[in-house]
Amino acid sequence: MLKVKIVRLNKQAFLPVYATRHAAGMDVSACLEAPVTVRPGTAELIPTGLAIELPEGYEAQLRPRSGLALRSLISLPNTPATIDADYRGEVKVILINHGTEPFLVSHGDRIAQMVVARVEHVAFDEVDELGATERGEGGFGHTGTARR
Repeated sequence: MLKVKIVRLNKQAFLPVYATRHAAGMDVSACLEAPVTVRPGTAELIPTGLAIELPEGYEAQLRPRSGLALRSLISLPNTPATIDADYRGEVKVILINHGTEPFLVSHGDRIAQMVVARVEHVAFDEVDELGATERGEGGFGHTGTARR
């Protein structure tokens, strides 16, 4: 199991937790002095009251919670948001309201998921051409939409 250092910047902050034994992401909670309303079509930066120290070669990804997306159309506009291994500031979550009703965020509300993942650094090798494949340059929607 990977060990990650974490600091509660606010003693009222909730540590991220796995909701089930096989969950890929940990629930991340809001740490607020007062509720925040995310109005339709707007985004708000929500603090977690936490800072983390990831080992070199890892990142933390913040992702939307599926229940919030389904019920209230609440998401993260930059999903997945990346927390780099050298970042030491407070983890904050940008929530966006794609719905038609205001969404109230209160202290302790689970607002996102955090997945810690290994990151590989690459070195590009500039060449004159790339190897051929069956797909070639086919891009978005190139395989069609109907099942055959």
